[in-house]
Amino acid sequence: MPRSKRVTIADIARQAGVSPGAVSFALNGRPGVSEETRQRILAIADQHDWRPSSTARALVGAHAGVIGFAVNRPARTLGTEAFFTDLIAGVQSSLAARRIGMQLVVVPTLEEELDTYRRWRRANQVDGVLVLDPRVDDPRPELLRSLGLPSITIGGQPSPEGEHATLWLDDSAAAETVFGYLARLGHRHIVYISGAAAHEHVRLRRGVLDAMSARGVRGEVVETDYSPSQVSSVMRSLLSRAELPTAVVFDNDMMAIAGLRVTQEMGVRVPGELSLASFDDSIVTGLVHPSITCLTRDTFLLGERAADFLLEQLDASEVLPDRMGPVPTLTVRESTGRPAS
Repeated sequence: MPRSKRVTIADIARQAGVSPGAVSFALNGRPGVSEETRQRILAIADQHDWRPSSTARALVGAHAGVIGFAVNRPARTLGTEAFFTDLIAGVQSSLAARRIGMQLVVVPTLEEELDTYRRWRRANQVDGVLVLDPRVDDPRPELLRSLGLPSITIGGQPSPEGEHATLWLDDSAAAETVFGYLARLGHRHIVYISGAAAHEHVRLRRGVLDAMSARGVRGEVVETDYSPSQVSSVMRSLLSRAELPTAVVFDNDMMAIAGLRVTQEMGVRVPGELSLASFDDSIVTGLVHPSITCLTRDTFLLGERAADFLLEQLDASEVLPDRMGPVPTLTVRESTGRPAS
């Protein structure tokens, strides 16, 4: 049985009564056609189940119509973090409205993340990438520049002058919000259970906690791999000390819930003997008992803005100026209170 002929951009252009260039603009979500024309073209493409040819794209160097997102996290813990689910949903929401795809990969090491960027560029698989969790002495911006692969970094502080564009979250201000609140409650020994120390946000948050020694606060940082099992082990060690800290702050919501479970296991009253807080919020942190004080951010909106920013960067001839992400607020719940005298 003969194969049906593949529908091309030229075929869609003839049916829509426009030029092939206009079809290309519409299918790639780029300016240059009216919204009415764009919708007519998209309807015709859907009618014929049109899909771009990846081989042809690679040969002619055309736009892939896809953005890349390589997430360096243990695959087992990724699905438990509400931050990633909401962020990815926000990115997808923005891209879907423009008929642009996303290639999401989970990589276990930084080197594999770098190799992913090289592979994507060689095969012309993505037009640009979102970069998460900036690092101290981060090799990724330089590699992406050398590859000519546009990027937007979601980070805790603005990027250096003239380098990659960053959608920044001001992690120093976020840390001051959380640690400062606990200090004002009277806490003088605060433990921060963090992720990898190489991450920029950990360094920024740690810097704020260290600086609070001038206010009489003893800060302590314990690094983990984000997994609930390692967080639980760290909490058991903390709560087995002769002298307990008065407050513990976690990098994300699942870590905080794991920590709360250990306090219940070991009979430590929250917040009577120990206050708990988290830098990430989720529905679950408000449902557990006691509910957990968190820094609340519209992560879905953050994902939408990051995708919009990247699409604008793809159309720009120069690196765009940095932008500020959604500003978080502190949601005070049952897990924090004044320390016991």
